Amino acid sequence: MPNATTARLSRRGLLAAGGALGLGAVLTACGDDDAKDGGADTKGAVKSGPWSFKDDRGTTVKLDEAPKNIVAFTGVAAALYDYGIEVKGVFGPTTTKDGKADVQAGDMDVSKVTVLGNVWDQFNVEKYAALAPDVLISTMFDDAGTLWYVPEASKDKIAKLAPSVGISVFDRQLTAPLQRMWELAESLGADMTAAKVTEAKKRFEAASERLRKAAKAKPEIKVLVGSASPELFYVSGSNLSIDLEYFKALGVNFVEPTEAAKKATGGWFESLSWENVDKHKADVIMMDDRSSAIQPADITEATWKQLPAVKAGQVIARSTEPILSYDKCVAPVEALAEAIEKARKVS
Repeated sequence: MPNATTARLSRRGLLAAGGALGLGAVLTACGDDDAKDGGADTKGAVKSGPWSFKDDRGTTVKLDEAPKNIVAFTGVAAALYDYGIEVKGVFGPTTTKDGKADVQAGDMDVSKVTVLGNVWDQFNVEKYAALAPDVLISTMFDDAGTLWYVPEASKDKIAKLAPSVGISVFDRQLTAPLQRMWELAESLGADMTAAKVTEAKKRFEAASERLRKAAKAKPEIKVLVGSASPELFYVSGSNLSIDLEYFKALGVNFVEPTEAAKKATGGWFESLSWENVDKHKADVIMMDDRSSAIQPADITEATWKQLPAVKAGQVIARSTEPILSYDKCVAPVEALAEAIEKARKVS
């Protein structure tokens, strides 16, 4: 995550502080142990012959064969893992302070990948070169093609070592990047006909229909999307973030930050002091689940505890940077559907 200076100076820094700034949205085959450690029951067979993939920048990466040494942003690596594709190295939030897997690492065994950087602006170029990477893959949170968690200071050095692929997670609905990750995994040799893969997609579609029905049945339920830092509480807008845009399309009634506040942050969120955390009325609160954000159980501010939704126990976690596999996107959709179904009007 960026330091305060970085966060002040760039939208990219603001986005990275997502846990702290509450925006919202701000290779080898898997072995037989996949079923034991949570991986998809698929077998990635590296395809023979030339490999190419056109990314969301419009850039087509061409290689003589499918990449074997893949380095990816942690969340991307976690999504590929669900499809049976393993990477050599990762960058981005991978392990917590106690050495356990970060929420963004999904089901990956983080002890089996080389971590090039675990926080914002950290990327060990020497270790990256030593991996002899065939390709680097990351997401993009802007329309300028900026690769997420690739440091500005070293991006040129990194770019010289291997071609890159960017999957956009900016200003579109969740289903679009989900499909793009599906296509990428398939190009890398994942078996997209495997039962766990196809069943996960069906479960996601069923969860989405459940959320649509819940939102239609209770249009009066207002949902606020927040993130907590020691100094401030951040309210995310429903535009720009892939999950919130999708949920809104399904009918969810979101609390929106003021236009002036969103304009100051490029459209992402509104910053509130803890004294003013009750500015917006809400019945359900979704809170940033990333390790960079303070989690609801650890918020000690009295103003937070007095919020009607908090007192009613109507607070759920939000996967602010969804892992782009259908398997990992089922739970967030189901959780919101259930929260709306059970919610009492308290605002």
